[in-house]
Amino acid sequence: MQLLAAGWSACFIGAMRQAVADKRVRFPADAYMDTGVDLVLGEDGYNLHARLNSLLPGIEREVALDIAEAAHQTCPYSKATMGNINVDINVL
Repeated sequence: MQLLAAGWSACFIGAMRQAVADKRVRFPADAYMDTGVDLVLGEDGYNLHARLNSLLPGIEREVALDIAEAAHQTCPYSKATMGNINVDINVL
């Protein structure tokens, strides 16, 4: 799960860099991504749950959230897991 989280973080940062171009803002040099993947027990057995926490200093919260949502639509890890893993997207 840690390897999935590490790869997803790197991929998601790249997708956010792409999304920033559409928003006409500069991607912060000190951007930070913290991704966690947990194994959780639900009614239908064990499942994965991911938390994608991004920090984009200097970018307004609403714009940063739009960037994160856009990245979630283009990141290959997000696309591969969409509908299979519960994902929380947070902007810190």
